[in-house]
Formats: sequence, C-alpha cells, structure tokens
Amino acid sequence: MAERGSDTQWPRFEVFQQAREGAPFANVGSVHAPDAELALQNARDVFVRRPQTHRLWVAPARVILMKTAEELEADAAWREAPVTADAPEKVYFIFRKTSQRRSMTYVRHIGAVKAATPVQALAEAVEQFNDKPVYVWWVVPAEAIVATRDEDAKSMFGPAHEKEYRMPTAYPTRTMMEEVRKEE
Repeated sequence: MAERGSDTQWPRFEVFQQAREGAPFANVGSVHAPDAELALQNARDVFVRRPQTHRLWVAPARVILMKTAEELEADAAWREAPVTADAPEKVYFIFRKTSQRRSMTYVRHIGAVKAATPVQALAEAVEQFNDKPVYVWWVVPAEAIVATRDEDAKSMFGPAHEKEYRMPTAYPTRTMMEEVRKEE
C-alpha cells in the first residue's frame, strides 16, 4: 500500500515532458498516484492527449527542492546548510523558470550537478546556471525520477498521434441547446 499523508489523496508526482528527442524536459503539471509507475500512466493519460511527446519523467513532489528567487534572497544563510563529511555525492537535475509569461510549462530542465545535498546542488546550480534572471529553481534527485523508455514510446504515445483532433466548433452543441430550449 502506498504511503499516505494526513489527507485522503495519494502522493503527488510532478510530471516532466520531452516533446522530441534532444529537447529539454519541461514540467507540465502534476498527478496523484499510489506509486511512480501508475503516476507515469496517469501522466500519459492527462498530458499526452494532443501534444507531441518523446518521453515522460515523474518524480515525487516531496523530494523536490523548490525555491523562488524571493525565498533565496530573503534567507541569506540558505547556502550554509551543514553537510556530514562522509555524505556521498549524488546527481541532481536542475530546473528553472526564467519567464513570468503564462504557458503550459512551469520550469525547464537545464542540466545536472553533483552534490551531497539538495541545498548544495541548488548553490552549485545558482553559480553554474546564472546566465539570465531566474524566478524559480527546482532541484530533483536523479535517482527519484521514473521515466518512460525510448522503446516504449510507440505504445505509450502512438495512440495520441492517431486520434483525430476536432476543434470545439466541430461539435454542434449550440444548435442542440437551442432545440432543447425550444422544447421547454
């Protein structure tokens, strides 16, 4: 059975989508699921209905370090988190938001760093990826990500490409509603 919090919902997983091979992964939203494999299936059903998708990643939201620029500025001591001497380094994927423009994407993957803690990874990311103003930083442990495999792309995403897309105007709801009103 999946671990649950004090509420009645399953754990939340953040969803990252790669539109085509070589494109950056982008956060497109979240899903709730009892485990990562079902989160991946839910992510496919929710976020791959129309857009082109090459791969999906999901990660438990509870393991992601999320900080805004304002939070980092307000707490100058955030970089000074203690580290035990024998803490092993891990790979962390770095995501950032560099625009306040509204879009389906919240943060985009920009690279990876090795660090002993998420806070150290964030400090490294701020130093390494400071080529433009950043509004939000996300640090995701690479080991926490569950991903689709390239060989599963056809079965996972193929049906969405074959599905006919109709504009809302293709459905005669207005005419039908007028007929319903006339009958009343």
